[in-house]
Amino acid sequence: MDFDKLVSDMRRLALEAGDAIMQIYSAPDFEVRSKSDASPVTAADEAADAVISDGLRAAYPDVTLITEEQAASHSLSASTFLIVDPLDGTKEFVQRRGDFTVNIAYVEDGIPLRGVVYAPAKGRLFYTLPDGTAVEEAGPFAKETSGALTALNVSVPDNDALMVVASKSHRDQATDDYIGKYAVKDMTSAGSSLKFCLVATGEADLYPRLGRTMEWDTAAGDAVLRGAGGHVVRFDDHSPLTYGKPGWDNPFFIAHAPGVMLR
Repeated sequence: MDFDKLVSDMRRLALEAGDAIMQIYSAPDFEVRSKSDASPVTAADEAADAVISDGLRAAYPDVTLITEEQAASHSLSASTFLIVDPLDGTKEFVQRRGDFTVNIAYVEDGIPLRGVVYAPAKGRLFYTLPDGTAVEEAGPFAKETSGALTALNVSVPDNDALMVVASKSHRDQATDDYIGKYAVKDMTSAGSSLKFCLVATGEADLYPRLGRTMEWDTAAGDAVLRGAGGHVVRFDDHSPLTYGKPGWDNPFFIAHAPGVMLR
């Protein structure tokens, strides 16, 4: 894979998808429908999916493409694939809370090697460079050329005063009970894959997820966090979270900075 080209293409397509999303987000009203699993979907999900899918298929016709909106038609037959959530955090989008993202990732042998997470309503853009390290780009964002970049590095955590980020829409008692096992200095909540990025920037040390997620929800944020020196591990045995699993379901997981003493 030509990672220079891949990173450039993923970044540009994420920005183009963000434009399509924000056009609908800024409208006075938009329709919200329910998918077969009862999760919400809007025209913004579909518009962003079309932008990214068309772009990736044209640029990488020989690479398997998995997207949330087309997942029902996919069966995995390759160890290398692109995986996309065109609008992660549809509930945040519907409630106009801004914590939604465009996620695009490239997976090889179970590992998300490169990824981009773009939060268009918040003006934050995170991605991995061709060498795999993670950066945040400062806006305004041009499609063909990148702006000022800040290298991302996870925190050096203080286990007596941890910063924790948790889901804004999917918080439950099990999550709170688990967080209660740690000495927590402060907590914040965020939607979508932004939680991975907050660990990647050092704004948080720990992000536990004790709930259902799919691989397209996590792959891009996982790639960014790995590129910043962080880890994403299974909740049950603390082994690395892998991709390409049957059905695309993730187990419970913990994203964290090295040095956090996991419970």
